[in-house]
Amino acid sequence: MRDQPAKQPLSAILLEWYDNNARRFPWRVPPGDRGAGKPPDPYAVWLSEVMLQQTTTAAVRDYFIRFTQRWPDIHALANAKDSDVMAAWAGLGYYARARNLLKCARMVSRELEGKFPDSHEALLRLPGVGPYTAAAIAAIAFDRKETVVDGNVERVMARLNDVTTPLPAAKPELKALAARLTPAKRPGDYAQAVMDLGATICTPKTPHCGVCPWRGACQARVKGKAADLPYRQAKTPKPRRRGLIYLARRKDGAWLLERRPDKGLLGGMLGWPGSAWGENPRPAPPCQAEWLPVPAEVRHTFTHFHLRLAVHVAEVDMGTMADCGFFLSGQDFRPGDLPTVMRKAHDIACSVLDVD
Repeated sequence: MRDQPAKQPLSAILLEWYDNNARRFPWRVPPGDRGAGKPPDPYAVWLSEVMLQQTTTAAVRDYFIRFTQRWPDIHALANAKDSDVMAAWAGLGYYARARNLLKCARMVSRELEGKFPDSHEALLRLPGVGPYTAAAIAAIAFDRKETVVDGNVERVMARLNDVTTPLPAAKPELKALAARLTPAKRPGDYAQAVMDLGATICTPKTPHCGVCPWRGACQARVKGKAADLPYRQAKTPKPRRRGLIYLARRKDGAWLLERRPDKGLLGGMLGWPGSAWGENPRPAPPCQAEWLPVPAEVRHTFTHFHLRLAVHVAEVDMGTMADCGFFLSGQDFRPGDLPTVMRKAHDIACSVLDVD
């Protein structure tokens, strides 16, 4: 791979690299196909961008395939049951995204005749679409000249320009630097190219500077400090919360579950009854039973705190009445419909109750 020609724009160098090295994803149109007149599907771009918020491409791939097989277009998703979509989302985390996904699908399907807006300003009016997602959809789906800046792009810009201001304070500067490089021609491919560069070559640790198409222009590489950037402010330690969780299984195999409130953490998801989460949780058994405390506890980390859940299990009679929730038959219960933290509790309970 040659060093940067003196007068060739960095965007052109990167697009040439991208044409030969683009990552393959089920939601992405390869650069050759796009150039041959096969534009991306805005529904696929939007769905993938919502799923990719704070989630890796490896985690999203299978979810995206399952979603698009079950709901192949915006109208199909708009007509889906809330509970089915929330269940299909289980395990991806950040469940407000799934609720906004449905709101957005229904707005586009019913108010916009199934057509996504093609401008950044109009996209921002959709539920769950913020500045980054609007820029990504406008650029990738509609080839608008928008600057798309994720963590990969921030890292590339910091190294390319030797930006020593720590994140997150450096974000405005890095976005401005990225905007200067965004070309009018093929901005959608360029947006994906910069992200690919950060994900595969300009990686967080041990960047592969020797094969980078921008190595000749990279100021941090010249100074021997590429691996050190971007600098980050020290993180505040996450607080710890505790809770009590109760798993009751009826003799016919039904489980006692509850649907969490739409607003708040794990909103709209199925889960196990339990206490509030805090420093000193109070017992809150959902029904009369011989509750057995389990030695193992659930450990889970959310964005803003670490959680420890003490698990209690019980086998209950057919006529058991619960103060909250409902019994779901063993035939209808699917552990995969639960969010990850609740699945962890289920795995522990099954080992105690000797359930397959």
